[in-house]
Amino acid sequence: MTTSTRHTALEERHRALGAEIDDWNGMGMVMEYHQDVNDEHLAVRNAACLLDVSGLKKVHILGRDALTVADHLITRDMTEIPAGRSVYAIILNEDGGFTDDCIMFNLAPNHLLLVHGSGTAMERLEESARGKDVSILFDDDLHDISLQGPKSLEILAENTPMDLSALKYFSQESTTLFGRDCLISRTGFSGERGYEIFAKAKDVGFIWDNILEHGQSGGVIPGSFACIDAVRVEAALLFYPFDMDETLTPWETGLGFAVSKSKQGDYRGKKPCLESRGKEKVMVYGIVAESDSAVDADAELIYEDRKVGRVTASNYSPVLSQSVALVQIESALAVPGTRLQVKGTTISCEAVTHSLPFYDPRKAKREQS
Repeated sequence: MTTSTRHTALEERHRALGAEIDDWNGMGMVMEYHQDVNDEHLAVRNAACLLDVSGLKKVHILGRDALTVADHLITRDMTEIPAGRSVYAIILNEDGGFTDDCIMFNLAPNHLLLVHGSGTAMERLEESARGKDVSILFDDDLHDISLQGPKSLEILAENTPMDLSALKYFSQESTTLFGRDCLISRTGFSGERGYEIFAKAKDVGFIWDNILEHGQSGGVIPGSFACIDAVRVEAALLFYPFDMDETLTPWETGLGFAVSKSKQGDYRGKKPCLESRGKEKVMVYGIVAESDSAVDADAELIYEDRKVGRVTASNYSPVLSQSVALVQIESALAVPGTRLQVKGTTISCEAVTHSLPFYDPRKAKREQS
């Protein structure tokens, strides 16, 4: 077990629920609770599940050049994102390779909030900020809990003065929830309708307790990282550095939508990134395995007696009743219906390639009005 240098204010609550806690991104996070992860998975799809994702790093970008710095950091055109909106974006290295991803929130004029995982976003941000009129403030007092599932709206809406039903996908608003100050964002990592609640350490426990209490009758339960990892595979939500790393371009990850093609401003890795489009050697894609359990992560993919890729994340879906996996595979084979073999440490089986996402392929549930 890795020793964490950051700590969630909810840790004692997690331990009281029988949580197995281990380090992610420097913070002790719930890997599993003393309950069936399939129950958490089904809660996300049928009711709602409450997740502590405070291990994500929150960084304020403040000052006259805040927008310029944020725009140089990411592949999206932040000049087109007004206050009250956010955007999913990629952070590249100088060679146009994938080095982190993030959500960038435009909170107010000269104030943006970067929320990222375990990549090099902070280092790249500091490089982009050199010589600029900007302050970079890491904020570990700001916690992030996520209520994901079809009942999330009704559970939260009756306990906040804002019109939560009017909050659009990738929008956010400062408000109160159960009388405590917070920022509610319509974002998440589940492929379902959901909300992230950003609150200070002194308030997040009270909000957490009340969501669970008010949502209990509707089937709301707390969820773990094991749950997140399961539902994200169904929804084809990639996790750096497991599904993508600096060897891949945005086009090879299937995340080309997160590169603003007509962006006039410069960003790190812009030229090699744009020049790499159409030159994909491998692709992040999906497979459905002929197995009654999840295949091994890092299992080899074999086609016509040669290795053509590998599994990066897998899950046996209780919703789809299928063994599904995200893979990196030769680009020519990233089409539906290619039969191949999966060769893992514990499981070897037949599989067929499948387009992404597996669940809700039109992405209608997460984006619904």
